[in-house]
Amino acid sequence: MKYMLLFMSPVADGEAVDNGCTVEDWIRYDREMKDAGVWVSGYPLQDLTTCTTVQVGPGGERTITDGPFAETRELLGGYDVIDVPDLDAALDWAARSPGAIGTGSVQVRPIFEFDMQA
Repeated sequence: MKYMLLFMSPVADGEAVDNGCTVEDWIRYDREMKDAGVWVSGYPLQDLTTCTTVQVGPGGERTITDGPFAETRELLGGYDVIDVPDLDAALDWAARSPGAIGTGSVQVRPIFEFDMQA
C-alpha cells in the first residue's frame, strides 16, 4: 500500500523552526528507503517565500496570492511516497525520518488509488 509522508516543521516569526537535522541526515534517510525498496517518489519543497496560493470562488473567479495563509502554524517542507505492506511499516519509516526529530513531525497519509480507466 502506498503512503505519503508529509514532513512538517513548526513556524515561528514566519520561519521554519530548525530541528537540528542536516542535509546529510536527509540523504542517508532517502538512501535507506531506496535500498529497502520502499521509496516511490518524493521531493523537498523550496522556501515558503516561493509559494503561490490559488483559490477559485463560486463564480469561477480566481484569486492568486503570494505565499500561504498567514494563519499557518506548520510548514510543509517536503514529502515522500513509499510503498509498504501496511500502516505499521509506514509509521516506522516516518519515525526514522529526520523530519520527526525534535519540533518536527511527519504526517502519514494513505494514498487513495482508483482505476482511472473506468
